[in-house]
Amino acid sequence: MKIIADFHLHSKFSRATSPSMDLDGLDKWAKIKGIKVLGTGDFTHPVWFKTLKEKLILSEPGLFRLKDKNIAENLPQGFSDNETRFILTSEISCIYSKNQKVRKIHIIVFAPSFEAAEKINIQLGWIGNLKSDGRPILGLDAKELAKIVLDISKDCLVVPAHAWTPWFSVFGSKSGFDSIEECFEEYSKYIYAIETGLSSDPAMNWRLSQLDKIALISNSDSHSPQKIGREANVFDTDLNYNSIIEAIKQKDPKKFLYTVEFFPEEGKYHFDGHRACGVKTSPKESKKYNNICPVCVKPLTIGVLNRVEELADRPEGVKPENAVPFKNLISLDKIIADSLGVSLASKKVQEEYKNLILKAGNEFEILLNSSYNALEEITFPEIAEGIIRVREGKVYIDPGYDGVYGKISIFSKSEQKEIIKQKTLF
Repeated sequence: MKIIADFHLHSKFSRATSPSMDLDGLDKWAKIKGIKVLGTGDFTHPVWFKTLKEKLILSEPGLFRLKDKNIAENLPQGFSDNETRFILTSEISCIYSKNQKVRKIHIIVFAPSFEAAEKINIQLGWIGNLKSDGRPILGLDAKELAKIVLDISKDCLVVPAHAWTPWFSVFGSKSGFDSIEECFEEYSKYIYAIETGLSSDPAMNWRLSQLDKIALISNSDSHSPQKIGREANVFDTDLNYNSIIEAIKQKDPKKFLYTVEFFPEEGKYHFDGHRACGVKTSPKESKKYNNICPVCVKPLTIGVLNRVEELADRPEGVKPENAVPFKNLISLDKIIADSLGVSLASKKVQEEYKNLILKAGNEFEILLNSSYNALEEITFPEIAEGIIRVREGKVYIDPGYDGVYGKISIFSKSEQKEIIKQKTLF
């Protein structure tokens, strides 16, 4: 069975998240996006965990569905049969000192059952305040977290989140390590996957031979339901917890088909830079400046591309044997906005997005599978062209840096002017 899964997101109990990040909102948007398996996020938060236990029932081993089947308004007929499955996940922020350096590592934990998740919550509750945030901050070594989780259940999965971001990741330039082994020590053999994050894609990670045995998963890390699935994983496996986890562990391209990725340049830590001074630099330019901002003479924030190059032992373009493929995509609403020459918040974008979903089924079906001819029958030719261009990687990107998202466009400035002109004449 083909399954699209997004494992890493947050509930409304995490900081800076939408109040719509509840189970009904997530279920609705999973159907709109075409996601079959969705992480619950934040199972360590007591109120959210209580909600999960009250509103979810076991569907298949290790997967859950809503007790009450609420059919989302204005969704295509048949969506009610495509029930979303939830998998128990949570992100934990480990902040601690190791080898004379402060480490800040975010970890995603997968649990196979409510019983296992509850035991994890009890033990972590002895260490820190789980009520304070959906993503709790614990003064706990990442290795010790792995020990706690895996001692509770060997079926749990421990995954370093957004592995390359500067501030909070296993390889981060500001607080990370140079290898999985340095971070997790004897527990590194139980680290089967890392999350690439928005600012890197698998091709960048393939440059490190130390990651050849590690699966590269991709997730949205979404704080609002509309952004789930902006990165995702596509499997062809049985619909249950163990089959999905084994597909990740085994890295079998016949079962783990591919990941859906941002164009990494769009991520907000791809290049180096200093946001306060408006300085953005490539790794080569940063080296010229000795990693110092030329405006304020403070250290630059070293981005993902630079950090990958620092740790890489292979040139660009190398693809390890049996590597799981990937596809770079842009969300449908952004494609519509760029194709019509309007802002993302425009009413035209919302109307056309709804039109496409109602006619084609879901967002991933449109982005991944619909032909140009099929698209042209249901939308403007510019949007059909935009979708195909994205699929072929024909985009223009101004890279992100130091917390600023990159700017991405599908049509050149002259093409955009022509589109606006035509719409005005029309």
